[in-house]
Amino acid sequence: MTSLLQRTTASFVGQTLAFALPFSSSPLSPPSPLFYNERMELNQPVADFALPDLDAHLHRLNDYRGQIVVINFWSAECPWCERTDAHLRALAHRHAGQMVLLSVAANANEPDDLLCQAAHQRGLPLVLRDPGGGVCDLFGAQTTPHAFVLGPGGILRYRGAVDDVTFRKRLPERWYVQEAVEALLAGQMPFVQETPPYGCAIVRETE
Repeated sequence: MTSLLQRTTASFVGQTLAFALPFSSSPLSPPSPLFYNERMELNQPVADFALPDLDAHLHRLNDYRGQIVVINFWSAECPWCERTDAHLRALAHRHAGQMVLLSVAANANEPDDLLCQAAHQRGLPLVLRDPGGGVCDLFGAQTTPHAFVLGPGGILRYRGAVDDVTFRKRLPERWYVQEAVEALLAGQMPFVQETPPYGCAIVRETE
């Protein structure tokens, strides 16, 4: 039986999306990959959603319209997140006013005190909670980290890994999120728009 929290969150997210307006009236329409929610196709507008931060203040995606938004599905315990957090924080600081980093706590089994401690230690400017995993499911997030980059007009321009590190390749040579952000700041499309995510599997609520 689904928990009350899960049912309430799913209903809230559904209502938010039902009344969301696209950021653009003429998005491109490439084929949709198999493993992603149909609403989250590349080069399509991302519908508005709202999530609370660790102090229970609500943040809407529309609040950041006009800036590049990096949505990173995140874990306090995942070592792959810990490895990439400093780079993403520095990227957001370097492009402050033009880019915002939204770290979304994706694991259902991580308590608030653990999230707060990790966010403070790593200097993350904003961590959002996703109770019930509605936004995580909406984006089709698979791992922590799993990054999604939206252009200033709210169009999804990149999704996948933060960098090119894998189990067999421990030192990064490319930082895909940074490449996407810098291309968009230059008024260009990212050269790479999609890569396989790599990290820890997301822990979702069980029925």
